[in-house]
Amino acid sequence: MAVQQWITPLKGLDSLTRTEAPMPVAGKGEVLVEIRAVSLNYRDVEVTNGEYKHHKTAEQDATIVPCSDMCGVVTQIGPDVTKWRVGDRVLSTFLPDHQTGQVTEKQLGGSIGLPHDGVLQTHRVFPEYGLVEAPSFMSDVEAATLPIASVTAWMSINGMRPMSQNGGSGGKDEFILLQGTGGVAIAGLQIAKAAGAKVIITSSSDAKLDQAKKLGADFTINYRTNPNWEAEVMKFTENRGVDIILEVGGAKTLRKSFDCIAFGGLINCIGYVSGKMDTDEDRLNVNLLTLRRIVTLKGIINGPKDRFEEMIRFYQEQQIHPVVNRVFSFAESKEAFKFLESGSHFGKVVIKVQ
Repeated sequence: MAVQQWITPLKGLDSLTRTEAPMPVAGKGEVLVEIRAVSLNYRDVEVTNGEYKHHKTAEQDATIVPCSDMCGVVTQIGPDVTKWRVGDRVLSTFLPDHQTGQVTEKQLGGSIGLPHDGVLQTHRVFPEYGLVEAPSFMSDVEAATLPIASVTAWMSINGMRPMSQNGGSGGKDEFILLQGTGGVAIAGLQIAKAAGAKVIITSSSDAKLDQAKKLGADFTINYRTNPNWEAEVMKFTENRGVDIILEVGGAKTLRKSFDCIAFGGLINCIGYVSGKMDTDEDRLNVNLLTLRRIVTLKGIINGPKDRFEEMIRFYQEQQIHPVVNRVFSFAESKEAFKFLESGSHFGKVVIKVQ
């Protein structure tokens, strides 16, 4: 029996090719997993396009299996494995060696889906410690969305708080601003509302903002029709500003985030969908912008395994079901990538492998 997989030489979405590989065998401390569902992240598009170069994680002329987020079932146990049994339903972790605390360069170099082969395949071997138990109340498709998008949102909202605060935010007086309606933002919306915070969300689509309202968003802003959205945020918060921002825009949004953050607030730098390079020569120095309101500016690259498991407990307690926008078949993987790249999605895009 062969493994069915998609590979890419990192030369664009059209370079994705379906192929076969020999079935691997679980070695010492490893398990073989039959992959059921894979969720896509913006990182996967960047990797496949050969654009993910801001981390020193891999040679850019490699050919790899992309993607990092999967839900699957353990089908084989290697020697000395004690945590898992055949039939257990498991989730991948983006950085298998990042078990707790601050991520290191070495741990970052072990990321799945670049530099190591990813999960867009029917079977893969994982180290015993590189998996977490999938929530029993979620489908495979729902659970597959958790490893990057949900953990990133969780760390943005709760990463500066001590463990075991049950995901509790500052309650009804805390405002959280979410940019866009992609996977991280919608996970953040669900987490924030379950924790009792007030949520402001931006999008270029009124239809997506209506969907966000149905999920509990308190305030919505269309940044196309209202380009000075930071002023609207200040109005909604009675000129106080928001406590936490999930900043995914980058070059064209960071200054606006500084203009609507509360004193002592937290800006989580997650993405850069509006660009990686600043173009405004009159932009104030970040040092001054940070001092102006005593802001914490923090980069977020996912989170450790123990915080992932903490998040799953919160999801279980609150019965949060991730928002899946569209499901593609394994044969349609290339189309799934192109759909994600188009930005048409609300929430997560998933490939059903089995």
